[in-house]
Amino acid sequence: MLLENKVAVLYGAGGPIGGAVARAFAREGARVHLAGRTAKKLDELAYEIRAENGVAEPAVVDALDERAVDTYADGVAAREGRIDISFNVIGYGDVQQPLTEITVSDFLQPITNAMRSQFLTTRAAARHMTRRGSGVILAFGGGGPQTLPGLGGFKIALDALEGLRRQWAVELGPHGIRVVTLKTGGVPETLPAGFDGAEEIVASIERETLLGRAATLRDVGDVAAFVASDKARTLTSTDVNISCGAMVD
Repeated sequence: MLLENKVAVLYGAGGPIGGAVARAFAREGARVHLAGRTAKKLDELAYEIRAENGVAEPAVVDALDERAVDTYADGVAAREGRIDISFNVIGYGDVQQPLTEITVSDFLQPITNAMRSQFLTTRAAARHMTRRGSGVILAFGGGGPQTLPGLGGFKIALDALEGLRRQWAVELGPHGIRVVTLKTGGVPETLPAGFDGAEEIVASIERETLLGRAATLRDVGDVAAFVASDKARTLTSTDVNISCGAMVD
């Protein structure tokens, strides 16, 4: 298995992307620590993973709280002896409106949340990875030249995430730590059941791709597991494009 005996910490595990990645990590043999804000979702995911003979430990953690993140990462490292993988997929609380209409606070919210959370969770894991001389930091989102009107600060937050990824990669590379982001052009399965206009949104996502189809949650999990594994040991300071060609590099 790709991640046999690896210890993975996943922030935002209660969401659809986080859940998909957690399941993939567990299928590939990782011991998965599920962090998020909603205990019920985390407990249900952990139960599902354990039912498939995987190892999962849920914990309520606010990924924007410095003390909570440090305490949590230190606790995982103390119990497991290490942290091999840290993946942050929390939502950024973005408000999507035209820039001429959005308030300053709503505009800045996703940018601030993205930078604060990604910085805190990466730093917390890196302290333990550095001692071992190895580790993988993953983030979800990614930037690129394409954008759409009315996104508020969301796309800017994703671009800022890429800048942070480059900086971490440069500083952590000498310690054997890889830093990679995954980006998609949208995952239709993340739309809530009964979401108004879902069919139009899915059609729009698929129309923008070069392959005529969009990434599935299973795709995201499988790629994340590969990138986190030693088979991707040459990948760092880059993003992995799984948008089916919707985002042209």
